[in-house]
Amino acid sequence: MAKIKDALILTAITLIAGFLLGGVYELTKEPIAQRQLEANAKAYQAVLPGSKEFRTDESLTGKVAVADSLLGQSGLSVEQVTIDKAAYAYDESDALTGLIVEVTSKDGYGGAITLAVGIRKEGAGQVVSGIDFLEINETAGLGMKATEPAFKEQFQNKQVESFELTKDGAAEEYQVDALSGATRTSNAVTNAVNGALYFAREAALGQ
Repeated sequence: MAKIKDALILTAITLIAGFLLGGVYELTKEPIAQRQLEANAKAYQAVLPGSKEFRTDESLTGKVAVADSLLGQSGLSVEQVTIDKAAYAYDESDALTGLIVEVTSKDGYGGAITLAVGIRKEGAGQVVSGIDFLEINETAGLGMKATEPAFKEQFQNKQVESFELTKDGAAEEYQVDALSGATRTSNAVTNAVNGALYFAREAALGQ
């Protein structure tokens, strides 16, 4: 009888503890998310110039949570791409300047590549205002050249549905010239940006 009583007490304690932890998580998840946004503010400002503050909300967080399913319907080569987080960006007068998307491609040559992609709405479409790397571990002198302006600027201020990698020189607005000797890195980055663009268009910034 004593064993049954002890088991019931232990079960009750476990349930109460779980309930309390769940409550603490709900209370702290938004402040934690906001601190993470603030930690990357420098990169965000670089990819979306003129932005001063970055905010997420429950609706946007919910859209990020179902982003994998959304990307699966895109028809793009984004099987290895995940949307990690997103935030709306505002200028000093509190006007919306666009969207920041943190996106990861798990298909880099040296592992996962994580980008901050700045996207602003322009007319009926979206413009990639810039990209910056939050995590990249590619080969020095090859894949790491993706972090240099010559490669990153190929995405800058481009209003396209999606980007296409080419090895023959980027003749069209939507084309990205692959890094010599680092096609896999170039492809991973391009796919990540395409995933961010699709997410912005279909879920966050709308038509």
